[in-house]
Amino acid sequence: MAGKVSGAKGDKFDLGQNAEINVTPLVDVMLVLLIIFMVSAPMATVAIKVDLPPAQAPKEKPKKEPTFISIQSDGAIYIVDKPTSRQTLAADLARRFDVAKPTEETVMIRADKEVRYEDFMGVVNQLQTDGFFKVGLINEDLS
Repeated sequence: MAGKVSGAKGDKFDLGQNAEINVTPLVDVMLVLLIIFMVSAPMATVAIKVDLPPAQAPKEKPKKEPTFISIQSDGAIYIVDKPTSRQTLAADLARRFDVAKPTEETVMIRADKEVRYEDFMGVVNQLQTDGFFKVGLINEDLS
């Protein structure tokens, strides 16, 4: 807080204006808020109860097995066991499915762990560009 000792202007006790902000009350309020949030945050996460339904196995198997696209570490692309490229991927998939609407079929992608992200996303983007939206990713089963 600014204060001034009484005295005439130009006197040796003239302190002038004090332009500094006193931050002590601000720090006190921030510390109290920090303590309140630290105490109340764990209670909010524990108090939320979610009753999830039990997992159930599918009642019937899919009519058709999905087609697998494999990407090797050197960037080679295979549909099941036949080599292909990103440019001919849609035509090769249509030939493999041999149905009226090949874009409605499910495609699964599995990639070697050494595959570059650019190569993997290139295949995914090419599938999306060609209209294949039912795409799944295969990972290693760690059980």
